[in-house]
Amino acid sequence: MKVSKLRSGTFRSGALAALAVGALCLTGVVSVGAANATTDASSSDVSRWVVPQTQEAGSSYWTSQRMMSATPGEVLVGDNVASAPSGNVKVGSKKSVDKQKADPQVTSVTPVDNIGKVFFTLGGVDYVCSGNAIASGNENTVVTAGHCVNEGPGAFASKFTFVPAYLNGSAPFGQWNATELYAPTNWASGGDITYDTGFAVVASPTGTSLSDTVGASGVSFNNSRGLTYSAYGYPAASPFNGQTLETCYGTATDDPYGQSESQGIPCDMTGGSSGGPWFIGSGSNGYQNSVNSYGYSTVRNTMFGPYWGSVIASTYDQASA
Repeated sequence: MKVSKLRSGTFRSGALAALAVGALCLTGVVSVGAANATTDASSSDVSRWVVPQTQEAGSSYWTSQRMMSATPGEVLVGDNVASAPSGNVKVGSKKSVDKQKADPQVTSVTPVDNIGKVFFTLGGVDYVCSGNAIASGNENTVVTAGHCVNEGPGAFASKFTFVPAYLNGSAPFGQWNATELYAPTNWASGGDITYDTGFAVVASPTGTSLSDTVGASGVSFNNSRGLTYSAYGYPAASPFNGQTLETCYGTATDDPYGQSESQGIPCDMTGGSSGGPWFIGSGSNGYQNSVNSYGYSTVRNTMFGPYWGSVIASTYDQASA
């Protein structure tokens, strides 16, 4: 079964193979233990990439023009949805981390301060996804789709930056460049779409943490399936232009083909929305519990997102410490 960008046709064959892998995916990537995690994930479940300074986004790289012309990251998902038998996802005890509020001195801006766009480079190509600032111990953690931080399997991204509250090419809170990238090993080494979630630790351009600047959503793991969600993102393919935040709302259902443990909600967002947050309930104030991941060309107007079980919880634990 082929995967497609919603309302924009089928992914071209070999999209992943065309991206340069090289030594980047062979050096610098380490499995991170979960000794401090409150999950049932094993020590090999998390892959971490410390971004070399030469591969960090420079202050002048992501110009307004580059941001507006970046390719929607959905093309990185490729043709195949990895098979994940029912019950494959590890589920532990329910875990929730409360949201963090922004410094009250910061002026609120539209659309939503903590939701923004993610820009990165893979194989020499500039891409764009969506992302969200989440509550964390380091107060500088962003979550997005796994294919927006790593080829799955393959190289980690370079020149990764998060632009919260992006609007029409502007960066009202500046650009937050990644210093570390994390993804479940199931994605980074296996390309299993069930685990299509990635995290970035970012550096402040001002000296004030991301959470204190724009706030940070609470997160929750190992919840019941079939919840109702509000999804957000910056769709760029027609009829959208990627310059404004869009939202969808609906009750999650299982992958109709049983090819993943992901769930789908009614949504017609297109390329560019990958990595945008799913919040439990109505609106953007609930706990985040998934991200925009992929769609089937044969299942109209449905966005699928990974189930956040113990492995993704463990990845969060490592990224957020």
